Amino acid sequence: MIKLGGFALSNYYNKVKLALLEKNIPFEEVLAWADRSAGLLQKSPLGKVPFLETEQGALCESQVIVDYLEQRYTEVPLLPADPYAAAKLRELIAFLELHLELVARDLYGAAFFGGTVSEETKTRVQKTLRRNVKAFATLASFGPYVGGSEFSMADCAALVHLPLVALSSKIVLGEDVLAGLPVRAYLDMLAQRPHVQRVNADRKANQALMAEQNKNPL
Repeated sequence: MIKLGGFALSNYYNKVKLALLEKNIPFEEVLAWADRSAGLLQKSPLGKVPFLETEQGALCESQVIVDYLEQRYTEVPLLPADPYAAAKLRELIAFLELHLELVARDLYGAAFFGGTVSEETKTRVQKTLRRNVKAFATLASFGPYVGGSEFSMADCAALVHLPLVALSSKIVLGEDVLAGLPVRAYLDMLAQRPHVQRVNADRKANQALMAEQNKNPL
């Protein structure tokens, strides 16, 4: 059985976990903090989570992992067979992760962990997010899923990234940069899926565990 390593407060861990659940792939969860321990570095050279342990060895980087799962476990596809349609969904994932989540990540310390952020950083992030959200809006359909009429790999990413972008920008910048998009209705729809309910419940439980152990994932 494959093993998913990491912790359930990580959005990238939950992206992979949701893909595993939706594809009905049996897996075991292995709790691993992003502590750069020797054991973690053997599986993920930068000490990042998640990582996946397979019978052939370990894999890291969430998109690499979900692409591997999609290619190996074909019974329940999360991408369409048409190459262009599949590429358009991967394009959405790239926008979500490179142009929204990664930019907003500069706000997470102040938004969620009691840190501070300079006014210069706030101005830069706000300007970049406003521009990038407009670009993302031209690609996302929310029809009703982020990439069209069917649940896909892109929804595994959108579920875990969009709430962080919205909340961190609202807390730190005083502006939910996603307010002009139907994100709340979209997330409410996804919340009806049993696997999404499990991911969200496990995330909340892991948040409590992390608070008890006084760990910070950043």
